[in-house]
Amino acid sequence: MRVLLVEDDPMIGEAIKNALKDASYAADWVKNGQTALTTLGCQHYDLVLLDLGLPGKDGLDVLASIRAKDNPVPLLIITARDDLDDRLRGLDGGADDYVLKPFQIAELLARMRAVLRRKSGNAVPVIGNGVVSLDPATKEARVNGASPVQLSNREFALLRALLVRPGAILSRGELEDRIYGWGEEVESNAVEYLIHALRRKLGSDVIKNVRGVGWMVSKNT
Repeated sequence: MRVLLVEDDPMIGEAIKNALKDASYAADWVKNGQTALTTLGCQHYDLVLLDLGLPGKDGLDVLASIRAKDNPVPLLIITARDDLDDRLRGLDGGADDYVLKPFQIAELLARMRAVLRRKSGNAVPVIGNGVVSLDPATKEARVNGASPVQLSNREFALLRALLVRPGAILSRGELEDRIYGWGEEVESNAVEYLIHALRRKLGSDVIKNVRGVGWMVSKNT
């Protein structure tokens, strides 16, 4: 999944970006509100982390601009502003959660998972298609209820991208977009290598190749 981080503090931004990468998210980091809006206009994101105290355009104004364009992207405000009025304005303005700094990275990641579950309509934390199930909290996969298999960060990211849309065919470019953030080197055969590794761990029939188009997992059964 691809996350846009909007944060002007260099130390906080670097720490969150690295944590997101370690948690298997493709994370892009911008440092002001106008760049955030420009970026959202040309790139799809699965979630936005938005600071409020931004230079130039305030975070609440950025939020208003995003929702004014009917962009439903899940959005968490991350800020040191603990004033009740700011919290109410953020939540009533369309934010899905409001996280106060300082926070533990583990809590932020848990809140992100909760928001993504609510947005996708899943009450349970595990995603799956009736054959394969994937736990975002542990990065473990199961096939037909068998013992869990631990996945690497990028194996997890690729399988999650497919399981979020079972039955949909994702091209190489679409999968790379969900696995790699800006500036990360992508080898030409990276997707094929990850799919080969997943098939070795989970079985050759778990991920299907649609020749010349891309890859998919079967639709929920």
